[in-house]
Amino acid sequence: MKNDKPLILISNDDGFSSKGLGVLVETLAGLGQIVVMAPDGPRSGASAAITSELPVRYYKVKEEQDLTIYKCTGTPVDCVKLAMFELLPRCPDLVIGGINHGDNSAVNVHYSGTMGVVIEGCLKGIPAIGYSLCDHDADADFAPMLPYVRRIAEEVLNHSLPKGTCLNVNAPKGTELKGVRICRQTDASWGNEWCRGQHPKGGEYFWLTGKFTNNEPEAEESDRWALEHGYLAITPIQIDMTAYGLIDELNTWNLNV
Repeated sequence: MKNDKPLILISNDDGFSSKGLGVLVETLAGLGQIVVMAPDGPRSGASAAITSELPVRYYKVKEEQDLTIYKCTGTPVDCVKLAMFELLPRCPDLVIGGINHGDNSAVNVHYSGTMGVVIEGCLKGIPAIGYSLCDHDADADFAPMLPYVRRIAEEVLNHSLPKGTCLNVNAPKGTELKGVRICRQTDASWGNEWCRGQHPKGGEYFWLTGKFTNNEPEAEESDRWALEHGYLAITPIQIDMTAYGLIDELNTWNLNV
């Protein structure tokens, strides 16, 4: 029998057993047929990485009414690609990444495996949403953001999204949210990104760390301002990275040889 329910594909970068993914699945229960294909372990910072020189495998973890969960040895983007190639009966109506343990606002969107999931869905022409909570704790409290998670998913299923766009949704850590703000990406940067150490067997090693700098802390239209003031931030993202404003100027340069 044909299943006319919306088909929702979920992945993340924290792994199939993370609390964030578990509460996301519970929150979206009843919205449609849910298929989870998530990495078999943490892949934070994977961005849009793909596995091109090693084989990738997947394993079924759980199956019940309107929910099937798989784990995959690849990256978050591998998970989306493999699920669509191998598992799904048709193109999904919605691709979701998250809920991520940690902030994916501002420049972090470029490094995020969670947003890699979302952007891959968007590249395939599918409405896509990424959810993140500004709390890296493995037992983080997602409860305050969960009503918004479901409502946003419902609205995207109802209205869709323009081609080439997706949503980056971030929630602040805390017990109460003031509401929703539609934001732009904050101008921010990372510095002092490596910690140097001496390996006990000789030589130096480097551990990725970093200091986050908000270059416009007073910008009320930015996602970081919203998060720092207790709001859930929704930032629309586009995959066309063309700097259209620079095209006319570049055409005036003497570039031919």
